[in-house]
Amino acid sequence: MSSATLLTVRDLVFRWRRDQSPCLDVTDFEIRPGERLFVHGPSGSGKSTLLGLLGGVLRPEQGRITLQVDGRAVVLNELSDRARDRLRVDHIGFVFQQFNLVPYLSVLDNICLPCRFSARRRQRLPGEERAEARRLLRALDLDPALEATPVTRLSVGQQQRVAVARALIGRPELLIADEPTSALDAQRQAGFLDLLLQESAASGASVVFVSHDERLARHFDRQVALGQLNRAAALQEA
Repeated sequence: MSSATLLTVRDLVFRWRRDQSPCLDVTDFEIRPGERLFVHGPSGSGKSTLLGLLGGVLRPEQGRITLQVDGRAVVLNELSDRARDRLRVDHIGFVFQQFNLVPYLSVLDNICLPCRFSARRRQRLPGEERAEARRLLRALDLDPALEATPVTRLSVGQQQRVAVARALIGRPELLIADEPTSALDAQRQAGFLDLLLQESAASGASVVFVSHDERLARHFDRQVALGQLNRAAALQEA
């Protein structure tokens, strides 16, 4: 694996049940440090499944998913469940399609949550965690007056920004975003993406963003159609 590659996938096969055909069959896929990658495909094509595999939430049936962290290559699918959970909270930020914010916590407490679970992310903070959470709020164009507000009282756009701030706090090497703009109109999508990519660039994170909306691709360094990566899709269409 090249030192210029953050994440590498080789010969990955995944199926939900052994009596089913594979839903993902990816021979070769790489993400470079600091790269902003857009992955597109229709609904139901396996985009969220791919992200779950890249983030160590799911384990492939075959193949290797290798992540470069702290100067060493770690094969995610060779780790125990507990070790994968630890690696994910230390090195990967997730922005989920439904945001997955904790409803009984305030805006600020939601953003700080990864640092409560990860000493490494706390160590990477430039200062105190609540001060960094407030900085992210400002950078993502959220009113600091909202910091004590329960997230259930926020608009969809405000919840998106809280989810991004939570994913970015502590400077993870990889940011994974699963269609977080699907509920926004075109103008708000563009503004949200500009903020997300600007802040991820400032932290040095690579970004893997998936969507069915190919119009968003212009914001990214590189775009990939999941159907071109996934040999299982080609077999299903044949």
